[in-house]
Amino acid sequence: MEDQIFQLSYALDTFYFLICGALVMWMAAGFAMLEAGLVRSKNTTEILTKNVALYSIACIMYMVCGYSIMYGGGEFTAFLSGITADGVAGAEEPATYAPSADFFFQVVFVATAMSIVSGAVAERMKLWAFLIFAVFMTGVIYPLEGSWTWGGMPVFGMYTLGENGFSDFAGSGIVHMAGAAAALAGVILLGPRKGKYGPGGQVNAIPGANLPLATLGTFILWLGWFGFNGGSVLATATVESANSVAVVFMNTNAAAAGGLVAALLVARFMFGKADLTMALNGALAGLVAITAEPSTPTALQATLFGAAGGALVVFSIITLDKLKIDDPVGAISVHGTVGLLGLLLVPVTNGENSSFGGQLLGAATIFIWVFVASGLVWFALKAIMGIRVSEEEEYEGVDLSECGMEAYPEFGPGGG
Repeated sequence: MEDQIFQLSYALDTFYFLICGALVMWMAAGFAMLEAGLVRSKNTTEILTKNVALYSIACIMYMVCGYSIMYGGGEFTAFLSGITADGVAGAEEPATYAPSADFFFQVVFVATAMSIVSGAVAERMKLWAFLIFAVFMTGVIYPLEGSWTWGGMPVFGMYTLGENGFSDFAGSGIVHMAGAAAALAGVILLGPRKGKYGPGGQVNAIPGANLPLATLGTFILWLGWFGFNGGSVLATATVESANSVAVVFMNTNAAAAGGLVAALLVARFMFGKADLTMALNGALAGLVAITAEPSTPTALQATLFGAAGGALVVFSIITLDKLKIDDPVGAISVHGTVGLLGLLLVPVTNGENSSFGGQLLGAATIFIWVFVASGLVWFALKAIMGIRVSEEEEYEGVDLSECGMEAYPEFGPGGG
């Protein structure tokens, strides 16, 4: 009887893991649509190419070396280290779900972190420089910081984050702030788009070409986030885990709603108009804010946490523009600024497993490592092959120079 119960539990948890992983994989489509909607039409094909390619690169690199780095596998590849249908080689206890399901769930998180970089460097970065960076980000940079957090390994042998009061349930810092740190390093070296900033601190708006597409992308991300946060419960086959999953789903949705409404109201107060792009980023900011701890807040607390993220993201986007840090889709603000907020909100409802000092230590560790390591890779790429297209190519659109085709050819050369 116990064996039958175990088998049923194993099957249910594995199935749940796979479904949640598939939802997170669907977030790749959300990022692609969001970014394609927020860039100009002449840069659409290239941004789509980046998104489908980075997802594929992430899957390969995490299989080749990332998983082993993150969870301490001694062998060179994840497959050789024992990710098989029979279990994990050398494991002391039998897994409660298929190890290959865990690998699949982890690999889509890696792709999410890399997707954040894509939008921030849009419209002026060389495609192949970006893809080479993706190899380093998904194969080494992200897995190493993941080994210090979810992997439980000491940071360069010096201190262990978990023992110092750091907790990040589903990755506000581990995934989102890490992606934003890599993006920030790239954007600083890359420089702003031509015409974005004028004399005297003037900021010129460069509208996206397809707001319906950006809205669709936001809803896809909203849906995928249920897998992102819900799957991080890691089980659903018991009453306790099922209740936890339900709470996480409820709070994830509440935070997104709170973030959107708050961003919409702040934008209305500041600009006198209902700014759709700020509202969309507000929803995403709410999701990022709750990701660090969606299991312990009440629904009202989750809504308020999301609202705090939605309000903060508006001010962050404006501040980065004043600093002439050009982020076409607001990714650094949504995932970086609000990612930090999410980490700092954890002790409010989960003080038993976290502390403000521990959260700050974890945030600093993640940001410094990813920013410095990414900066070194970006700098090397800039010195070796260049990371920015020419001024003429930027003017004509990177679709033609990088991909040789346009997303909307019926509208004439160069799109918009």
